[in-house]
Amino acid sequence: MKSEDTGHGVLETWTVDEVHDALHKGNIAVIDVRTAQEYMFEHIDGALLAPMGQIRPDRLPSTDSKPLVFYCGSSKRSENVARSLLAAGHAKIAHMQGGFAAWKEAGKSYIGTDMSSGAPQRVDSARE
Repeated sequence: MKSEDTGHGVLETWTVDEVHDALHKGNIAVIDVRTAQEYMFEHIDGALLAPMGQIRPDRLPSTDSKPLVFYCGSSKRSENVARSLLAAGHAKIAHMQGGFAAWKEAGKSYIGTDMSSGAPQRVDSARE
């Protein structure tokens, strides 16, 4: 993980493997900042949804027990959210490098949509 002191707090940038491992150990909370439509189509299994435009810094859970790691499609929106949360007073926030595109590229399992029924389905990877 890379760390950057932004002057407002510490911005951590986690790799896909770091997020995957910490999520499966229950050590982090993963938050998807994409739109509800993007999330419903496909998302990381276990990720919470908090669309970028609806995040309220004063309503986020404390990071004392578990770090919050944000992600989006490519990491642009999640980095913007992380920086705005640091500017709003959070001391340490993380986002995932490369976003959901990097997650899929790395062959990590996720929840997708069965195109024949519209129902959610687990998409497993042989690489995981």
